[in-house]
Amino acid sequence: MIYTADYIFPVTSAPVRDGYLRCEEDGTVIGFGSLSDLTEQERESAVHCRGFLVPGFTNAHCHIELSHMKGLFKQGTGMDGFIQQINALRLTIDREGRIAAMREAFADLAAQGVCAMGDISNCDESFEMKREALADGSMYTRTFIEVFGTEPEDAEAIVADARALQAKANAMGLDAAPTPHSCYTMSPLLNRKSAAAGLESGYISYHSQESFEEEDMLRYGTGPLAEDYRGRGTTQLPVTGTGALVYFLDNLQKEIPAPVKGNVLLVHNVATDQESIDAAKRCLEHPFWAICPLSNIFIHRALPPIDLMRSNGLKICIGTDSLSSNLLLSMVAEMKCLQDHFPHLTLAEMLQWACLNGAEAIGCADRFGSFDTGKRPGIVLIENVDTDNVRLTDGSRSRRLK
Repeated sequence: MIYTADYIFPVTSAPVRDGYLRCEEDGTVIGFGSLSDLTEQERESAVHCRGFLVPGFTNAHCHIELSHMKGLFKQGTGMDGFIQQINALRLTIDREGRIAAMREAFADLAAQGVCAMGDISNCDESFEMKREALADGSMYTRTFIEVFGTEPEDAEAIVADARALQAKANAMGLDAAPTPHSCYTMSPLLNRKSAAAGLESGYISYHSQESFEEEDMLRYGTGPLAEDYRGRGTTQLPVTGTGALVYFLDNLQKEIPAPVKGNVLLVHNVATDQESIDAAKRCLEHPFWAICPLSNIFIHRALPPIDLMRSNGLKICIGTDSLSSNLLLSMVAEMKCLQDHFPHLTLAEMLQWACLNGAEAIGCADRFGSFDTGKRPGIVLIENVDTDNVRLTDGSRSRRLK
C-alpha cells in the first residue's frame, strides 16, 4: 500500500517534500521516499493525501478519567484554585456517566491519530477501555496509578492500594504501576515510596514544577498551596530553600541512590530552571520532560521555558492533560499553541516531541513514534496546513488513516 502527501515526516530523518510512504496492509512501514522514485503504475494506485503525513502521536500525559468534567472549570485560577475545583466536581457525575465521557474522549483521540498514551489513573474505570484498545490495536497505553496523601502514617496503605490496582491492570494485559502525583499533595515518605514502587516497573510520571505556587511552597513556605496545608491542619512539607524538583530528587535518593534507573517523566515544567535541570541530569539516568501548553495556559496563564529546555538538549514530550484543564484534547492544537508562542520552532522538531520522544518515555518506541522500516506506528494525516512554509494553521486538523 502506498500513500503520497505534500510532505512525509519520518521523524528520525528529514521531511520529504512530495513524498510517499509504502507500508503493509496492517500499517507496517516498508519504506518512504520521493514521489519521483515511484513508477507511473505505483503513482496511479497510491492513496493521494493533501497535507502532512506523520506517524501516530504519543500523548505523553493525559487524565482520561477526568473527561466528564469538560467545560465545568473556571480558567486562570492557579494551582490552588484548580485543586479546589477538582475536589468539588470530580464525583458530581455517576460512574456510568464518567465512563461514557471517558470513552468518547478516548475514541476521539484515537480518531485524531493518538496511537500511544501515558495516562494517569486514580481508579480502575479506564481499564476495560484500555484493554479493548490494546486488543484491537487502536491504542497502546501505559497507566500511571497516581497516589496522594499528606500524612506519613498513611503511606504504606496508600502504596498497597496502588499495588492492588496495578495487579488488576496487569491481569488485564495492561502496563501499569504506581506513581507519585507531586510534591504538594504528598508527604515526603509517600512521595519517595510510591516513586520507588513505580520504578520497579521502570517508569513513573511526576507532576513537576507545574506552577510558581509549588515553588513558593517548597522554597519559602508561602503562597496559596502552603496556606491550604495550614488551613486543613495537615502535616507541613519541609521548606527547603530550593526548587520543587530538587526537593523531589533529594527525597527520592533517600530510597534509591543516584543515578536513578528507569524512565522518569517530569510533567508540566512551567517553573523549571537551570538549577532544576542540572539536578535532574545528575540524578536521573533517563529523564523526559512532558509539556502540556494549553493546560498550562488554562490554569496558570503561563508556559514552560521552552528555549531553556531546548538549549539543554532535554527529551521533550507533548501531552494534552485533561478536559478539566483543557477545552479539547488535540495534539495538533498543542503543537499549534507552541508554534504561536515560539514561532522559531519547526514542525519537524515538534513532531519529534509529539511522536518519538513520548514513545520512548512510555517504553513503546520499538513500534511507535517514527516511520522506520518494520514499525507499525499508525499513519496520520494533518490537513489544512501551510505547505509553502511547512506550518500549522488555525484550521489544521489530524485524522488517522491506519
